[in-house]
Amino acid sequence: MENTLENIKNVFSEEAKALLFVRDKVDSSFAKAVDLIYSSKGKVVVSGIGKSGLIGRKISATLNSTGTYSIFLHPVEAMHGDLGILKKDDVFIGLSNSGETSELNIILSSVKKAGCPIISFTGNTNSTLAKESDFVIDTGVEKEACPLNLAPTSSTTALLCAGDALASALILKKGFKKEDFKRFHPGGLLGKRLSMKVEEIMNFIEKTPLVNMDSSLASALDVLDQKNLGAVFITEENKTLSGVLTDGDIRRFIVDEKIDLKKSVKEYMTINPLFAVIGSPVYDSLNLMEAKQITVLPVVDADKKVAGILHLHDILGKGELKFSGQ
Repeated sequence: MENTLENIKNVFSEEAKALLFVRDKVDSSFAKAVDLIYSSKGKVVVSGIGKSGLIGRKISATLNSTGTYSIFLHPVEAMHGDLGILKKDDVFIGLSNSGETSELNIILSSVKKAGCPIISFTGNTNSTLAKESDFVIDTGVEKEACPLNLAPTSSTTALLCAGDALASALILKKGFKKEDFKRFHPGGLLGKRLSMKVEEIMNFIEKTPLVNMDSSLASALDVLDQKNLGAVFITEENKTLSGVLTDGDIRRFIVDEKIDLKKSVKEYMTINPLFAVIGSPVYDSLNLMEAKQITVLPVVDADKKVAGILHLHDILGKGELKFSGQ
């Protein structure tokens, strides 16, 4: 028992030493690699095979969840057509402890032809992979934590940590915040809705309460009552959004004794109202509703013509969920 516990603790110690060893080798190449990805307009394509491939999938997943678009590309699948996923603005990250993984190295020339710069995470800075790379991140360790010094242990831990360091540096570089992290981690019923576009859950134009600018307040109240969605949108002749009148507005006008049903609705509407745009994510609308404490948004197209209405209930599921995940 004692020997087993001692061996277990020794693995922790050896891998901790390996991380410090790799940390002390970090140089400006790492910072330049971060700058390259930050300034890139494309995605990060991570590739490796075996244990390095498994680590690569995790690195790609971490980048995605922290605001850097990434995919994992298996080297063998790349040779059978998947190289077509590479675009000129992408950045390629190759992972190999030895730097001589044939399945990975064979695709490097194609990666270069696609116009993608190459970053390598490797334990051999004199390897083929390193020589073909624009930036080399040295993840080499002195020895594996495996008692036989054979199984990838310390080397894969170092590789994983280097990937985490890359993602963390990009978080700071991009000013990624807790709110952004939550946006990339939706879950459950609310998560399904937040991952949609507004047009997937909104009420379309036929159910949207609309009145023309020249309509009377009485006409607007009639539409407000018929549609029963808490607001009526005031538009120009071509359906361009001009204003909004809500239930709350009407209550305030009644309290202030400012109601005259014969007057034009434009005298009572809120001009330059908030709105959502077709194609925008639902989570943006929810954030806006929560920030402004409103329950209804007009949805407009690129020309600001009303296309529908988005209600808080459409997002939260008819009372199943509430603001701030409560």
